[in-house]
Amino acid sequence: MSRSLSSPRGGRRGVGSKYGKVARHVGALYNSHMRILITNDDGILAPGIEALWRAVADLGEIEVVAPETTQSAVGHAISVLTPMAVRRVHVNNTFYGYSVDGRPADCVKLGLIELVKWRPDFVLSGINSGVNTGINVLYSGTVAGAAEGAFFGVPSIAFSLELSQELDFQAAGRIARSIVESYAASNPAPGTCLNVNIPALDKGLPLGVRVCPQAHVPMNDMYRKQTDPLGRTVYWLDGKFPDRADCPDSDVEAIHERYVSITPLRFDMTDHSRLEAVRQLDWPRSWQ
Repeated sequence: MSRSLSSPRGGRRGVGSKYGKVARHVGALYNSHMRILITNDDGILAPGIEALWRAVADLGEIEVVAPETTQSAVGHAISVLTPMAVRRVHVNNTFYGYSVDGRPADCVKLGLIELVKWRPDFVLSGINSGVNTGINVLYSGTVAGAAEGAFFGVPSIAFSLELSQELDFQAAGRIARSIVESYAASNPAPGTCLNVNIPALDKGLPLGVRVCPQAHVPMNDMYRKQTDPLGRTVYWLDGKFPDRADCPDSDVEAIHERYVSITPLRFDMTDHSRLEAVRQLDWPRSWQ
């Protein structure tokens, strides 16, 4: 599919202003139509972000702030040593958005502080090309975009689609919309964050939804050693996902069994179960 991008003429244009029956129902929870900020880590030209925009466009006001280029596996990095160039663009004759020379977390932070003139009801990130299950939550720019929204107190959802020969982002978008509607109807608390992974759709629609924890088993990583054209030794990261047998009752198993996995995330990384034991250790009392 060819992707096109152009700078719009004239001033700032709003997008996503259609109101359907569902939008009025969901929006009633907020006494108005919904306001949604969308980002991703595959870049503003990626098919997944267009599919997500199309899926929720009639729920209210939609704004897109996304990286100019692919930012896969950048985690929660932000730009602190270099400025970020920003352009208002029209993508594929479908939606207007801000293209940011930065990371997904940059996009959400900049969007909420500077670019978007209203506070969103939701931050949505995705739809990512490839699942973000297990330990990959820590590496994922897609999850980082949602997490940044949660840091600002906005309910947020990260969406990812399992890789397959045919990536049906349109169907994934319809699944994502149904998740958004269900979650909005629950009146989620400020700052909540969901990580949603959708199984490959080339074998049909998912069998259902499983709310489950992320797997804690690491990837089976390896490096491929090669020599580049300049004669330098280079290493390419490679590997595979852990075996499902090592990850029972987890997001990895849910995806393998063709269920949509939903995992609520929190970003307090304190190990509270060990806090008191570490406090009781014989630590130095003075450095004088």
